[in-house]
Amino acid sequence: MRAIVVTKQGSPVSSNIRYSTDWPEPPSPAKGEARIRTLASAFNQMDLWVGRGVPGLSLEYPRVSGCDACGMVEAVGEGVDPAWLGKRVIVNAALRIPQRVSPMDPPASTLAPEYQLIGEHHNGMHAEKFNAPAANLAVVGDGADPAQAAAFGLCGLTAWSMMVTKGQLRSGQSVLITGIGGGVATSALAIAKHFGCFVVVTSRHQSKLDKARALGADAGVLDKGQDWSREVRAFTNKRGVDVAVDSSGKATHLNCIKSLARGGAYLTPGCTSGPDAVTDLARIFWNQLRILGSTMGSNEEFQEVTALFRNGKIRPVVDQIFDAGDAVKAYERLEASEQFGKLVLKW
Repeated sequence: MRAIVVTKQGSPVSSNIRYSTDWPEPPSPAKGEARIRTLASAFNQMDLWVGRGVPGLSLEYPRVSGCDACGMVEAVGEGVDPAWLGKRVIVNAALRIPQRVSPMDPPASTLAPEYQLIGEHHNGMHAEKFNAPAANLAVVGDGADPAQAAAFGLCGLTAWSMMVTKGQLRSGQSVLITGIGGGVATSALAIAKHFGCFVVVTSRHQSKLDKARALGADAGVLDKGQDWSREVRAFTNKRGVDVAVDSSGKATHLNCIKSLARGGAYLTPGCTSGPDAVTDLARIFWNQLRILGSTMGSNEEFQEVTALFRNGKIRPVVDQIFDAGDAVKAYERLEASEQFGKLVLKW
């Protein structure tokens, strides 16, 4: 079958990508699984990590990446309701790993789940067909645009779990989103506007700020490496924002902390500019700030946020759609960080 194959580890990743027409087909679905025929698949930063190598994770090559797709269920395994057959679905790529249980373990009421990821730990969705647990599927409706649906999944889930479940976002709050343009950032913008929030975005590119304003952002800051926290606070009458969504990390963390109102939450789903950020502990304890890490999300959260997509309440931003055979061009655009929104392959 057709697939986008990462032939080996290295950088630039695009140099090691091959469009294959003879990749092995998935086996018959196992118990609890469904086989999906891909209509569209979408890119994430994870696709670059798989190509470059993930610290602490031993990956074998060649392999297929991809943790976002929309497709049709064409077969189901034992124990799966046959009503899934023919449904147009998206897939939560996060596979929850059961935790070992010992007699004297403390209560796990605050224990975060451990995940493996389809497309990272396992071969992924940049292929004509793939298998996935039926519990990880969500129906998007027969009329859903495959490219839009594929672009929605993991970034919509990540932003929802981070902002709503963990960050306790409330209607009417103020939100700061750094590095607007990536999939999680644009999803965060859509969710914040759905809640009627005042949203400030930052970017190193004026064109991305302009696009964000067209999508509903209320204010923008051109990031030239300066301390822009006073600019952000000025937009809120010096009060500060309630929530800061920051996937950049080292380059923007301290500015975010200084931009927060008392009791505000700093939410991080990643650290593309580096993990070793300088912070301000005095400001954190005195202003009673919350610092919350978040990655992916549960199947229950996936159903919640997909319901908003299915009913037309939230839409992802699609930057560009490529034919599957042009996947190398998509990887080149992803590596160059040129996109505003998601890059999608159509199958």
